[in-house]
Amino acid sequence: MTSWTTVAPSSPDTVPLAAETTQSGWLGDVERAISDGFDPIATAVSNVIFYAPTIGGVTFPLIVLWLVTAAVVFTVYFRGIQFTGGPTSLRVVRGTYSRHSDPGEVTHFQALTSALSGTVGLGNIAGVGAAVTLGGPGATLWMIVAGLFGMCTKFVECTLGVKYREVHEDGTVTGGPFRYLPVAFRRFGRVPSRVLTLVFALALFLFGAVGGNMFQANQTFAQAREVTGGDDGILGSAGASLVFGLVLAGLVGAVIIGGIQSIGRVTGRLVPAMALLYVVACLLVIGSNVTHVPDAVASIVAGAFRPEGVAGGAVGVLIIGFQRAAFSNEAGVGSSPIAHSAAKTKHPVSEGFVAMFEPFIDTVVVCTMTALTIVIADTAYFSEQREAVAGGAPAPDGVVVTSNAFETFLPWFPAVLAVAVALFAFSTLITWAYYSMKAWTEVFGRTPRSEMTFKVVFCLFTVVGVVISFGSVIDFADAMLFVCAIVNLLACYLLLPVVKRELASFREGRRTGGIAEVPVEERSTT
Repeated sequence: MTSWTTVAPSSPDTVPLAAETTQSGWLGDVERAISDGFDPIATAVSNVIFYAPTIGGVTFPLIVLWLVTAAVVFTVYFRGIQFTGGPTSLRVVRGTYSRHSDPGEVTHFQALTSALSGTVGLGNIAGVGAAVTLGGPGATLWMIVAGLFGMCTKFVECTLGVKYREVHEDGTVTGGPFRYLPVAFRRFGRVPSRVLTLVFALALFLFGAVGGNMFQANQTFAQAREVTGGDDGILGSAGASLVFGLVLAGLVGAVIIGGIQSIGRVTGRLVPAMALLYVVACLLVIGSNVTHVPDAVASIVAGAFRPEGVAGGAVGVLIIGFQRAAFSNEAGVGSSPIAHSAAKTKHPVSEGFVAMFEPFIDTVVVCTMTALTIVIADTAYFSEQREAVAGGAPAPDGVVVTSNAFETFLPWFPAVLAVAVALFAFSTLITWAYYSMKAWTEVFGRTPRSEMTFKVVFCLFTVVGVVISFGSVIDFADAMLFVCAIVNLLACYLLLPVVKRELASFREGRRTGGIAEVPVEERSTT
C-alpha cells in the first residue's frame, strides 16, 4: 500500500507522519490551520468508510470484509484460477503471446512492475511490523491466505481494464475502471453511470495527489533527514526541506513527462532492484538463523489458531492478517488496472494472468519475508511492544519493530532501510502520478494542455508534501482510496460473465492454435 496514516482506529497498518507539524513559524501556522479546519470532514468521512463493528472482541472495518468477500467469490467463480494459472502467467510475462506490433504502450513485464511500484511500499515494511505485534505471528498465515485470494481479484479487474481500454491515435492508452465502469453501470442509466465514474475518478485523484504523493514525499525527506544527522545534520538546516522537495519534484517530473512508457522503463529497473535489495536482506537474516525457521513457522501456524494475548482470539488474529493483506496489495481498489491496461496485447485475459503476480509478490513474498524476519529475530523491543499491546496500548511504530529485527543481525540495516524507503516512495510517486493523471483527464478532458497542467500541479504537491504535512487531509485521502474500492468491485461483480467469456476464448484459442506462441525475435519483451 502507498500510505498508512490513521485510516482506521483498529488498523495495524498505521505509520505516523514525519511529525504532527513539520514546520515552525508561518508555515507551521498554515499547516495547523488547514489540518484543524479539515479535521471534522476527514473524521466524518473516515468514520463512514472505515465503519468497524465489533466482531469476536475486535473491531473489523467493513471495507475489509467487502474486499475479502469479493476475493473469495471471484476465486470460487473462476475455480481457483490463481492456483492453476501460474505456468500461463509466466509465459505471458515473458511475452510468449504478444508481439511488438500489438496495441499498447508497454510490455507485460513493464506493466507489472509499474503496478507493483504503486503497491509495494512503506506498508510492506512498517505495516507488517505493526500487524505481527498486534496479532502475533499467526497474523502472517492469514495475511498469506488473503493475499492468495486477492490474486483472483486482480485477475478480474485487470482483464476488464484491457478489455474496455481505448487506444488513441497517438498510440497512448486510456483504460482501467475509467472505461469499464460506464459499461457496467449503463444498465442503471446514463446519468448514474457517469456520476459513479466521476466519483471514482475524483476519489482516485484525491488519494493520488495527497496519499500517493505528499505522504510519500514527506516520508522520504523524514528518513533522509534521520540518517544524515536529524535536526543537526545537513538536512536539518533552514530551507533544506524546500530544496529537497524541489529536487524530488524535478526527478518525478522528469519521469512522468514521458508518460507510461517512461514510467515503465524506470520501474522495470527500479522495482526489481529495490525488491531484490529488501528480499536479500531478509534472506540474510533468515539464512543466518536457518535452525530457527521451523520454530518460527510453527509459531505462525499455531498462533493463527491458538493465539495468546490477542483481542478476540483466533478471530482477532484472522482479522488483523486480512487487514494487512487487503490494505497492502490494493486488490479491488481499481488502481492497478490503469497500469495494466497499457500492456501490449490483443488478448485482455492475458494481462489478467500477469496481474495475479501482484498480490503474490507484494503480500505472499515481501510481507511474509518481513514477518518471518521479525518472528525469528524476536527482539526485546518486539517483546515489549507485544506485552504493551496485550495490556491495551495502541499500535506500535511498525518501522521501528522491523528495523530492530533486522538490526539484531545486520547492524548496518537502518541505513539500508532508509534507501529502501526512498526507493519505495519514489516508485510509488511516479506510478500514482500516472494513475492520478488518468483520473484528472477523465474529469477535465484529455488534451496536451490539461495533461501538462496536471503534471505541474502534481509536482507542486510533491514540494508541499516535503515542506509541510496535513495530517487530516491525508486521512481523508486514504478514505478516498477505499471509495474507489466500493465502486470498482461493484462493477467487477456486474461484469464477471464478460471475464469468463474472455477466459474461455483465450483457452480455446490456445487449444486450437488461434493463439500461438510468438517467435522470440517478435515478442514484446523489451
